[in-house]
Amino acid sequence: MDRGIDLVAGGKSKKSKRAAPKSDNVYLKLFVKLYRFLVRRTGSKFNAVILKRLFMSKTNKPPLSLSRLIKFTKGKEDKIAVVIGCITDDTRVYEVPTLKVTALRFTKGARARITNAGGECLTFDQLAFRAPLGQNTVLLRGPKNMREAVKHFGKAPGVPHSHTKPYVRSKGRKFEKARGRRNRRGFKKARFAIDMWHGNDGIAKAESGANKIYFGFGIAPPASRI
Repeated sequence: MDRGIDLVAGGKSKKSKRAAPKSDNVYLKLFVKLYRFLVRRTGSKFNAVILKRLFMSKTNKPPLSLSRLIKFTKGKEDKIAVVIGCITDDTRVYEVPTLKVTALRFTKGARARITNAGGECLTFDQLAFRAPLGQNTVLLRGPKNMREAVKHFGKAPGVPHSHTKPYVRSKGRKFEKARGRRNRRGFKKARFAIDMWHGNDGIAKAESGANKIYFGFGIAPPASRI
């Protein structure tokens, strides 16, 4: 007799993407309600992208710094920059052009610098009035992989060709300084030992195990070196 598995009514979920935000923020839910309406009534691809990004998790809505915002809107200052995330201040920037920016949130410093330069900090309901179809806008995103956690993803730290950051308790002589040098410290990395000596003929010997390779300048190596 075949045995089945108990499923919630409706069967297995075939769609894994979000259909609503997990957040309980009432303002975010109002923006979602507004853009659901705009997507349904306008069919605009811009509005569909906005709605999809409003659903995303916090790690997928990374902040965008003021310096990157200025860089990406260079030559497009007349358009409205749209960021589904937070705009943060950057003290390395001295001159801020006049910008119109729509974002979920602005830090206190970023908002002050944008408004003091004659710009505007807009909300998404204000954007819906000004550009219901996304006309005259620039859609931007923050760098998603700049999180500290992402540096630890990938091949094991110390493995050949790995650039992964290790989870080390501290940095010093006793902490993960010998990986790849010997087997009892994770693994032993095969490497060529280059033995150089100076002579009249300028010969260099590369040695790996029992194999010996001689590099010269058209002159045979001395017998004592073979």
